[in-house]
Amino acid sequence: MTNQESWRGEVDLEPGDLIEIFRKGYQHWAVYVGLGNVIHLAPPTEYAEAGAASLKSLWANTAIVKKEQLSSVVGTDHYCVSNKHDSRYAVRTPDQIISFAEKLEGKTMKYEITTQNCEHFCNSLRYDVSRSDQVTKVIWLGMAATVALMLI
Repeated sequence: MTNQESWRGEVDLEPGDLIEIFRKGYQHWAVYVGLGNVIHLAPPTEYAEAGAASLKSLWANTAIVKKEQLSSVVGTDHYCVSNKHDSRYAVRTPDQIISFAEKLEGKTMKYEITTQNCEHFCNSLRYDVSRSDQVTKVIWLGMAATVALMLI
């Protein structure tokens, strides 16, 4: 499925789709597993509409793999299907994605914002590649700001 935005669940979802949820200040990620459910890597304090408290939870060092209703995870935030790396990496089948995700459900995992966050987790499930574009973007912006300051 291509990227589609939704303000209130108007997107056609297919099992294995990556869901990008637009929180205040960052994006949370989940994998759609069917019947309105997603599996996501959630810091212990992650909950819908968490706002600043959720942003603080990003600094936790562990996270829990949870299966929840998409509507509960999204809350009042906007979201979209974001299978943006389908043309770059081999995509696992929906059955493989769901199987890997469900085997991890309920497990506590190491969580590190720069190397093992919810976006890394979801990309690993779909593509077997751990990556986070939002972390890469922040690193590049930081480097650009540093260079700009050096030139002043």
